[in-house]
Amino acid sequence: MFSTCAISFFRKLQPPEKLPEGIDLLYPHPQPEVQRVIQEFFNRFYSDGELRVMLIGINPGRFGAGITGINFTAPRQLLNDCGITHPFGESSELSAEFIYTLIRAYGGAAAFYSRFYIGSVSPIGFVRAGKNLNYYDDPHLLASIKPYAVQCLQSQLSCGIRRHKAICIGGHKNLHFLNWLNEEYHFFNEIISVPHPRFIMQYRRSHIEQYVQEYLSALAYCVKE
Repeated sequence: MFSTCAISFFRKLQPPEKLPEGIDLLYPHPQPEVQRVIQEFFNRFYSDGELRVMLIGINPGRFGAGITGINFTAPRQLLNDCGITHPFGESSELSAEFIYTLIRAYGGAAAFYSRFYIGSVSPIGFVRAGKNLNYYDDPHLLASIKPYAVQCLQSQLSCGIRRHKAICIGGHKNLHFLNWLNEEYHFFNEIISVPHPRFIMQYRRSHIEQYVQEYLSALAYCVKE
């Protein structure tokens, strides 16, 4: 089952080795409550053998998966949209707010997760000087992340990911890196991209419905045979 594979992946998840100096990890996964939440999330939404389309983000942030262990899911959405109780408080983040606006537009968490899985290039996040750091924003981190990203993607693909199409969440830097990996490892037949939720919420919030429709169109395209 997808759930069994995914739970095992996150239970065994280890951080990348030999990070550049000055970069700290967002690595909540060893915490017992995070493991409980991950197990409940996947047992609730992925206890079947159905294949999912993968959406691939960058890496977790401090207020979302850096707390909950669930990609693009902050504590508020974990409780209100997924129905999973937890001790993480009621905080939210901009990216999670957009993703769950999309998920509600799709029909809710059960409908969305029955067809899609949200992953990331690195399932562990990075922080420098107390601020979120994208893996591609530091050239030394970017150079060191490739084998880790490949290993993590391969492990998640084996859980039950459809290989015909995938969606890159984020602008050209994340897409460029994924296409570079894909040329060598042939993870997917095609990777399409959508704008990053934080960009939308920070700079294009007044056009949020337009971007939700863009995402919905991408989802519809990727579930077609």
